[in-house]
Amino acid sequence: MLVAQRGYNRGLPPLLSGTCSVTDPRLPSDPRTLIEPRTLKGFRDHLPPQALAREGILDIARRVYRSYGFVPIDTPALEYLEILTGKGSDETDKQLYRFTHGGREVGMRFDLTVPLARFAAQHIGTLGIPFKRYHMATVWRGENTQRGRYREFMQCDFDTIGTTSPLADLETVLVVHDLLSAIGLESFTIRINDRRVLSGILERLGLADRSTVVLRALDKLGKVSPEGVAAELAGHGIDAAASADLLKLALLSGSPDSVLDALEPLAGGTAPGRAGIDSLRALLDGAGQADVPAGRIVVDPSIARGLDYYTGLVLESFLDELPALGSICSGGRYDNLAGLYTKQHLPGIGASLGIDRLLAGLEELGRLETRETAADVFLVYFDEAHRGNYLRIAAALRRAGMAVEMAAEPKRVGQQLKVASKKGFPLALDIGRDEFAAGTAQCKRMKSQHSTVIDWHGDVPVLVKAVAAELAAVRLGG
Repeated sequence: MLVAQRGYNRGLPPLLSGTCSVTDPRLPSDPRTLIEPRTLKGFRDHLPPQALAREGILDIARRVYRSYGFVPIDTPALEYLEILTGKGSDETDKQLYRFTHGGREVGMRFDLTVPLARFAAQHIGTLGIPFKRYHMATVWRGENTQRGRYREFMQCDFDTIGTTSPLADLETVLVVHDLLSAIGLESFTIRINDRRVLSGILERLGLADRSTVVLRALDKLGKVSPEGVAAELAGHGIDAAASADLLKLALLSGSPDSVLDALEPLAGGTAPGRAGIDSLRALLDGAGQADVPAGRIVVDPSIARGLDYYTGLVLESFLDELPALGSICSGGRYDNLAGLYTKQHLPGIGASLGIDRLLAGLEELGRLETRETAADVFLVYFDEAHRGNYLRIAAALRRAGMAVEMAAEPKRVGQQLKVASKKGFPLALDIGRDEFAAGTAQCKRMKSQHSTVIDWHGDVPVLVKAVAAELAAVRLGG
C-alpha cells in the first residue's frame, strides 16, 4: 500500500497509512500549549496610527530643536546603578527598574537628564561648552499608571550645558513655545517659576534645611487640595503660620507683573528670592521682545518640580482645554547635577516634551490624525501587462520626494481604492489599460473624493509634476 506523504522534501514525517489521504486536508492537532499574547501593565504596543502620529511629532521636535542649534546624542538604556540612584528623588529611586547582571548592579534610566549629566562629565572635554543637545529615547519608571502616564514612555529632551547665561533660560522657554506651536497647538500655557523664589521664602521662614519636603509637598498642589498640602506640611513639623505663608505664595495668580509684585514682600527680602524675581522679570521681558503672545507665559509660584536637582528656572506647560492631564513639556535649570560626576562646574538647563501624554491629550480632544500609512500616493495596480510601467512610475515619484505604495496584486480598482481610503492615503493614482492607451491618468484626492484627469501621454516627468501639484494642493487643505 502506498503511504500518503506530507511535506515532501521538507523533512516532515509521513502520515500513517490509512489515516489520511492526499485529498484529505486534515492534519494532526498541534500538541503545543499556546502562550497568551499580552503586554505588561503600564507597557503598550503602538499600532501604525499611533506610531505614525508619534513619529510625526518627533520629526517636528527634531526640526525645532535643530533650528536653535541643538545636536543629537544617544546614551545606553542601562547605567551603573550608582549613576542613577539618589540623583532624582526618593520617589524615582523607588520607581527605578534595577537588577544584577554579571555581578554588576545596573538600572534602567528613569529620565534622560541624569544620563546627560554623566555623559557631559565624561565627554565635555571633547564637546566644548556651551554644549546644546537633544535626545529622544525611551525611559522606564515603575510607577502607578494613569491617564497619559505609563511605565515605559518616551522623552524628547533638549538641554544646554556649560552656561548660566539668562539667554539660555529664555531660549529654553522660546523652544518650548515654538515646539508646541509647530505641533499645531493653539491653546496652551507655559507656567514658570524660579526655585530661588521658593528658597527665599524658606530662608525667611527659617526652613532652608527643610526645602526638600516643602518643595515636594507644594509640587502636589493641583493634585491635592491646599488643605491636604497643609496637612502634609504639618506632618513634617511645619507650623500653621509658616504653612499659611507657603500656601499664600503657591496660590498666587494673576498677570505676571501682579504675581511678581506680590512675591516681593514674601521672598524679595532675601538674596535668593531677589535673584529669582529679577530673573523672572528679565525672562518675561525677553519673551515679549521675541514676539511670544501676551498671556502665553504665566508666573505660577506653585510650580516647584519635585526633582531635587533644579536650582533656578522651572517650567511646566499645559493644554488649556485639558489642564487635569498634567504638564506636557517641563524642565528647568540644574546648576549642580553634573557635580556628582566631575569637579568641573557644568551648569545646565533644558526641558522635556512628554510625547505620550501629549498624544493622549490630542486623542482625547479628537485632534490626532489616524492614518495607517506613511505613503503619500497609492498606486493602483490594475493591469498586470503594464507591471513594468507601474514600477517605473513609482520609482519616478519616489525620486521626486513622494512616498508611494503600490498594490501587491492586480485586484479590482474599487477594492484597492477602498483599502487606500481606509488607510488614509492622501492620493490614489489610477492608470488602467485604457488610460495607458489614451495617455491619461486618474489622480484622486481620497478625503474629498475629487478626481483629476492628467494628460501625460507616456511622459513620466509630466505625470510626476502633475501628481506633485495635486499632493501640494491636498496638503494646503484642498
